[in-house]
Amino acid sequence: MKKSFLRLFRLMPHLGVVWAALVGIDSQSQAAPEPSQNLHAFYYPWYGNPQTGGDYVQWNHAVAVRQGPPRSFPGGHDIGANFYPSLGCYSNNDEATLVTHMKQLKQAGVGVISVSWWGKDSFTDKALPLLFRVAGEHGIKINFHIEPHLGPGGRNATLVREGLVYLIDRYGAETAFYRDLKRGNRPMIYLYDSYLTKADEWSTILAPGGSDTIRGTPYDTVVIGLWVKAKEERFFLDGHFDGFYTYFASDGFTYGSTPSNWSTMQAWALEHQLLFIPCVAPGYKDTRIRPWNGRNTRQREQGAYYDRMFEAAIRINPELIAITSFNEWHEGTQIEPAIPKKEGDYQYEDYLPRPSEWYLNRTAYWLDKFVSLK
Repeated sequence: MKKSFLRLFRLMPHLGVVWAALVGIDSQSQAAPEPSQNLHAFYYPWYGNPQTGGDYVQWNHAVAVRQGPPRSFPGGHDIGANFYPSLGCYSNNDEATLVTHMKQLKQAGVGVISVSWWGKDSFTDKALPLLFRVAGEHGIKINFHIEPHLGPGGRNATLVREGLVYLIDRYGAETAFYRDLKRGNRPMIYLYDSYLTKADEWSTILAPGGSDTIRGTPYDTVVIGLWVKAKEERFFLDGHFDGFYTYFASDGFTYGSTPSNWSTMQAWALEHQLLFIPCVAPGYKDTRIRPWNGRNTRQREQGAYYDRMFEAAIRINPELIAITSFNEWHEGTQIEPAIPKKEGDYQYEDYLPRPSEWYLNRTAYWLDKFVSLK
């Protein structure tokens, strides 16, 4: 019987792959690659819990209701996410949690975390000193994902410049502070929802001759804008951006987040000496906090969705790839380990039949493919 079983595997090699996938060993057995600074992951340091800060933060996310009274999740066992983290409702102000995160990032081969930043004195800002220290101790670099609300009236170019000055003055000498060696050893930021501000305003800080330019100053930065709609080429040229990224995790949600458009976008970027950073994701599901948004759900398909996204990104041979996300639990895009859990009538999503660390190891698998092209 044993010989017949082995003969069946030789005749049907794909059956071995299926079996390995089911038991979770086809991406678990390989050695983790060295973290690559060509692989970034969006990282959210906005989580808190009663043990470290007196209350839950973000785990008790509000529900975006369109009718009826407002409501929020309590946190704890009942959180504003479709998945439940292996670490439970952790705090980004807990050193042990950050050490675990850095080890997981290294396991995945991620060399740079793009940290969500909501402005000076925000929760995410106050998390930075510990995050920089722990990341530096583990060889992980940090750049910033600048969010749209830096002031009471929203974000503008002046506030972004002020934020850059603040961040570079305070953290520019840190071991973990990321600098783009290929582009003059400059820092890098991602500007989320950059399209909400007009290109001519961005040019005041990004054009060499802009009225408040950062170019040629100690605050000169590689600024990456968000490509959302079709035909946004003039926006990036007129705004004097250094490049663009796609962020969104749902294939087809925007022009930029649709992988079938990436080859065209990459060709245009190369023609204009801009940096295109395609963003890959394991899936998308946010219906606990946005019950009306099921149309944008993208199921994980036991990892097949992530594979397709990575394959599409590698196919265009970009300089950098970014992952949406390491730990954006509200939108279900995380590669951080999740566990099966039921709370009351709600059954959280999970990675089964994959193991909880599947997406960390699968990232390492695709990183190996990516760096082999370099």
